[in-house]
Formats: sequence, C-alpha cells, structure tokens
Amino acid sequence: MDYVQFGHTGLRVSRLALGGMTYGSPDWRPWVLDEATSRPFIKQALELGINFFDTADMYSLGAGEEVMGRALRDFAKREEVVIATKVFYPMSDKPNDRGLSRKHILSSIDASLRRLGTDYVDLYIAHRFDPHTPIDETLEAFDTIVRSGKARYIGASSMYSWQFMSMLARQRELGLARFVSMQNHYNLIYREEEREMLPLCRHEKIAITPWSPLARGRLSKPLQEKTQRAETDNLAQQWYDQAVMEEAIVNAVDRVAKARGVPMTQVAIAWAASRPGITAPIVGASKPHHLPDAVAGIQLELTADEIAELERPYRPRAVAGHE
Repeated sequence: MDYVQFGHTGLRVSRLALGGMTYGSPDWRPWVLDEATSRPFIKQALELGINFFDTADMYSLGAGEEVMGRALRDFAKREEVVIATKVFYPMSDKPNDRGLSRKHILSSIDASLRRLGTDYVDLYIAHRFDPHTPIDETLEAFDTIVRSGKARYIGASSMYSWQFMSMLARQRELGLARFVSMQNHYNLIYREEEREMLPLCRHEKIAITPWSPLARGRLSKPLQEKTQRAETDNLAQQWYDQAVMEEAIVNAVDRVAKARGVPMTQVAIAWAASRPGITAPIVGASKPHHLPDAVAGIQLELTADEIAELERPYRPRAVAGHE
C-alpha cells in the first residue's frame, strides 16, 4: 500500500479509504451488514495496509460509527489509523438535530466521539452545504472543534464550487481552521466535478477523496448482473439514470478489463485514482474480494489509449449527489 500526503497537511493516508456506509444495521438499509458481518472487512482493510476509515453519524443512525469504532479499537492502535466522520443529515425528527448550526455541530461531534469510542477524530467533515445557516456560524463552530482538540482537521463534502470557495475564503479572512479536503461524487459515469470542483481543489491544494468511485457498484459488473443494493438503492437509481451513456461506459470498462485479464473493479478504481489531484478514493466492501480488487486497482496503471476508451462515451449531465 502506498501512502500519500493529505492535501497541504502533514497527514499521510493510504491511497484507498474504507467507507463505512455498508456497516451498521440492516434496519437502516437492507444492504447494510450487521456488526458481526462487518468486522471482518474492517480487519481485512487493516491487513491490506489501509489506514484511512471514513464514516458518518447518519450511517445506520449512529450504529455505523459504533461498529467502526469498536472494530478499530479491537484491531488497531488509535495513533495508527485516520478516522473521518461527518455531520449534517437529520439524526432524528427533532428540529435542531440536523444541519450545520453551531448547536448541532457541537452536539454532534460529542455524540460521534462517544459512538466511535475515541477522544478525537482525525477529520471532521461537513456532509453537505447548509443553505439555512450563515456560513460564519458553521465555520466558527468547526474552528472551535479543531481548537478544542476534538478534530485534527476539517473537511467538506459534495456541494457547488462557489459554495466551497466562499467557505474557504471566509476561513482565510477570519483566520479560522480551514477545510483541508473535499469528499465529492466522482466516477466514470459522473464526471461533472471536472468542470470546477477538481480544478479548485488542485489550486487550493485540497485533498480529494471521491465517494462512489464504482458508481454504487455499477462499474464493477456488467449491467445485466443485479444485486440487492442495485435494486433497493433509491439514490443510486436517481443519480445513474442515463441509460444509453451508462451502458456505453460500463461496456468500455468491461472491454478494458477483459483485455487486461482483471476484474472491472480494478479498471474503474485505477481510472479514478489516476485522475489529477485525487488523493484517496473511498470504497465500500461487502464481499471478500472487494477490497483486494480495489487495492489492486490502485496499483494498476492504465495506458493513455485505455483512458481515452473509458472516457469517450461520457456526455454532460445534470449535477447529482448534492442532496
């Protein structure tokens, strides 16, 4: 496993991060694994050299953090792993149990730390942009968390480039702790981030940790192969609805993979990881071969002709994933 600098910080992370949405409680989503079934994947990630683990308070409404926290305490030393979690989405039907208000952020970090069983997280992320809260309030709350030692760094996730730049500029103007990472939606089927967000992050030396590099599994197998997640993941059905373009892209991944004699996952991950500025794609794993394939994909070098073949079918599409 290779380790790289995390944006402009001194932190070093594995070139691949394990995402925690898949682990927690199937009561939340039918494709989520329970704790006993989840733990082997977290252990496998550590054995493969992954030191970067990403979760969120809303995954299984807190159970995801609990499962990740217990496994990491059992299988690793705290100082050897990088733990990221996120705040924004509703955790209950209470009016203040959501968003990026000072009240919710400061309450949420304490709740996340309790669930994770740690005194601090390495990276605390604004899961989405909150249009209902003044950005100064949000940014000052994140700064408080860094200065209190409850988070070593802060980051952001999917939003428009102008929103992210507004926050970065305000942090600089006020002398507040700055976002050091962007976790955005990016894969061969969804490349709209190439227009503004990726160039912005490269210019500002922001770490880029794309989520869904396999397009919720659509780039890991031929389209005719169905899974429980593909059939029950409502968000994925909204985001990946460009039937003709999607089929052409998946078929291109399949052709390159067959020519190389490797699984499609390796090709899709290799493409995502090789794009300029990408720090560490975030992948989920629910089958024993998922993580080894993803790690092999990080190490796979695609030729210029292969990259051109993979990218050729893409057409501009609507922004997706900011919800």
